[in-house]
Amino acid sequence: MDLKNINQIEEASTLTKKDLIRLGLAVIFMIIVSLYVGNITDQVAGHNLLVVAAVIGGYMALNIGANDVANNVGPAVGSNALTLTGAIVIAAIFEATGAMIAGGEVVNTIKDGIIDPEMIKNPDTFVWLMMAALLAAAIWLNIATSLNAPVSTTHSIVGGVMGAGIAAGGTEIVDWPVLSQIVLSWIISPLLGGFFAALFLFLIKRKITYQQDMLAAAQRLVPILVSLMAWAFSTYLIMKGLKNIWKTDLLTATTTGFCIALATFLIVKPTVQRAAITMDSTKAGVNSLFTIPLICSAALLSFAHGANDVANAVGPLAAINDAIVSQTVSSKAPITPWVMLVGAVGISLGLALYGPKLIRTVGSEITELDKMRAFCIAMSAAITVIFASQLGLPISSTHTAVGAVFGVGFLREYLKHSNAKRMEEIRAHHEHDAPEKIVAFLNEFKKASIDKKGLMLKELKQQAKIEQEHSFLTKKERKSLKKVYRQELVKRSHLYKIAAAWLITVPLSALLAGLLFFTIRGIMLP
Repeated sequence: MDLKNINQIEEASTLTKKDLIRLGLAVIFMIIVSLYVGNITDQVAGHNLLVVAAVIGGYMALNIGANDVANNVGPAVGSNALTLTGAIVIAAIFEATGAMIAGGEVVNTIKDGIIDPEMIKNPDTFVWLMMAALLAAAIWLNIATSLNAPVSTTHSIVGGVMGAGIAAGGTEIVDWPVLSQIVLSWIISPLLGGFFAALFLFLIKRKITYQQDMLAAAQRLVPILVSLMAWAFSTYLIMKGLKNIWKTDLLTATTTGFCIALATFLIVKPTVQRAAITMDSTKAGVNSLFTIPLICSAALLSFAHGANDVANAVGPLAAINDAIVSQTVSSKAPITPWVMLVGAVGISLGLALYGPKLIRTVGSEITELDKMRAFCIAMSAAITVIFASQLGLPISSTHTAVGAVFGVGFLREYLKHSNAKRMEEIRAHHEHDAPEKIVAFLNEFKKASIDKKGLMLKELKQQAKIEQEHSFLTKKERKSLKKVYRQELVKRSHLYKIAAAWLITVPLSALLAGLLFFTIRGIMLP
């Protein structure tokens, strides 16, 4: 056996040890949850059932941290604005802070009103239903994470509640119009996210990186972009992240956000001007100006996610706790401190143990990201949620963020393809000229601003008409060049895998929850 094979075996063994350590820590967490909840609820009737539910809730929280949080920090890591360790630390702190401070005191027992709790009269049946839904969603998230597929935790729990609800009360228990809205969000969320991200990237390219003096252009535009980001994130945080402790309307949120944006502009503009003194007028130099905004966006997105999506873990657990303690079924349930603690710690631990896989997928494996592209993705995440909320459209933060990554990648593909076609058109027009003349024109074209490039191409076309030459490529030649010069900057395998995972999330979670409900009921019935 040669040295290479020995090294490969050692690497595989190391990976196995790391996996075992992660699994061991996750199991220890769930054991601690069972002991902790068992100790503080030992006087409650149905104590043992509540302990089991708490362990399932902890398992769900671990999987939310492993899968869903990657969307908030992945672009910042992929663009090297944050290290993987730094991103995990920031996300864990702000996820837990968001959950504990702004997670709310009351939660809807049925996520998005997918089923009617009034049709479940028996508290025991309701508890089994919620346990089945929670476990099914957690198992599907675990599978999706192992497949490196970022999926919506909201859709997972909705599918689980729907499937267990049908098993418990029949198909009439489901609010099918609400379900149709959720299905609609599969399409709306990624399209809106991709559109806004591509729009911002195109703006940055046209106004900064396609300019002859990129640094001067950046000094003008970057403070405006960062201020716009501050406005969007402030409004987003007020409306979504703080909604449980500060209920306000859109006008108040946007006005407050505008004041914050104005203060941000006054701080950022002189900061950028000072930084520009020692900076090269290159794309790398301009990229560095987006580092701090990206770190802030990762922290704020994590805070808002902790405040909102922790309900996906603790909502069903809070409902189970309320049903067991009060022996009634209600549409809202109070979140006791221990329930929120399980969710907050579980999400943070799940991120630390299993989050790196999805962070790498979102941040670097779908398409290559730099800081400008990651900035556009973060902007898109905030603006899409605000835009969709005001139109009453259902939205998925996971689908939005991943759709934004794809939007950035596909815009880059289009621009690369368009540029390759222009280069060929220029070469075709100069095919009878000396090679050095062609090189000189191409170099001048590459350095020109976007407006000057348009003028240069217009002059070529006019000259072609005067000379009555077909200098530009024919339609047939263009079609062949389209294949030759098409450069794929988005990994299609990831596109197909993620799209497939999104499509099966609700039906698969529903099927699994239905099976689990019948299993749990069979175990619990005498």
